[in-house]
Amino acid sequence: MDSSSGSPTQTAVIGIGNDHRRDDGVAWAVLAALARRPLPRGVALLRSDGEPARLIGAWDGARRAIIVDAARSQPARPGRVHRFRMHDALSRSPCGETSSHGFALGDAVELARVLGRLPGELLVYAVEAADTGPGTALSPAVAAAVAPLVARIEQDLAPRGGRGGALRA
Repeated sequence: MDSSSGSPTQTAVIGIGNDHRRDDGVAWAVLAALARRPLPRGVALLRSDGEPARLIGAWDGARRAIIVDAARSQPARPGRVHRFRMHDALSRSPCGETSSHGFALGDAVELARVLGRLPGELLVYAVEAADTGPGTALSPAVAAAVAPLVARIEQDLAPRGGRGGALRA
């Protein structure tokens, strides 16, 4: 999935997930919604399973990367969206503990830093999941978070992208 129309990728919007594990497909639902909207030139929409080498390859050459992923949290508040800049978050918390995958996003970022393959800006949206078991439908709370998250990412893609903390669905 690439909406860059042949222009160089300035911003890679990367959805990490698996649409056969219910809420783990939230990122791919966000990408599908973004693909139906007019986006600025130089924006590429990419799906990833989160494997670190493929993730680094997805943002390679981009000035900015925006990552969307499902997250686990205790206590869980399904549908709650957290927004943070990855460079800042690495010094504060072990990011991998919240991923719905078996890898640590922080580890992939650290590997990219060592290899000199980090984008200039790395922005992460983590959507708290209710259910990552087998199935294709998002839980109601996570499904309700998709449209507001798409709107927020569109703001980030605008020439004067906004700032913020947590979104509430």
